[in-house]
Amino acid sequence: MTAPATLDRRRLADELLAVGPDADTLCEGWTARDLAAHIVLRDRRPDAMAGVLIPAFAGYTQKVQDTIATKDWDDLVALVREPPKLSPSQIERLDRLTNTHEFFVHLEDVRRARAGWEPRDLDAEHVADVVAALGRMAKPLSRKVPVGITLVPDGGDPIVAKRAEPMVTVRGPAGELMLFVFGRQDHARVALDGDPDAVEQARTAAFGL
Repeated sequence: MTAPATLDRRRLADELLAVGPDADTLCEGWTARDLAAHIVLRDRRPDAMAGVLIPAFAGYTQKVQDTIATKDWDDLVALVREPPKLSPSQIERLDRLTNTHEFFVHLEDVRRARAGWEPRDLDAEHVADVVAALGRMAKPLSRKVPVGITLVPDGGDPIVAKRAEPMVTVRGPAGELMLFVFGRQDHARVALDGDPDAVEQARTAAFGL
């Protein structure tokens, strides 16, 4: 059985080819080419990924990513579509663990940067993987948010992303909650409950690692 993360990787490659290298994305300042180069960097140059989390290394990470971005577009997207032969992504369990959130979010970064998008209908396996990823990622992504955050996926159990008062409850499909805690609040179709000021803080908060 093919993991949803792998399917989203392939869908992302298809979407990149469809929109072209200069298309906008929801990643501020990034075109489709930049996003594709980021994926290839992550897959093939983990030695250069430190700058994603450590500001002192950001310049080096950007330099490597910019070099990758100069590749022929079709060749670059081909590298997005298929990870290296010896990549941990070739192991299904690790693919689900490390890539579910990455490819779900970045696929939507491309899809939702254009008018007329609608949320995808996810099958039960995909929803289960996204909910599991939320359980792993929601707390670290929410630690800088100034209010409490509880995520309630449709038909699922609540996930307390940050235990604080005032508490804001965010309800919706699992994929929309994933986009919300990855900082795509303006493009996530969710319902927020709580004190109005706290809700506004959650809507505009800087989620992230």
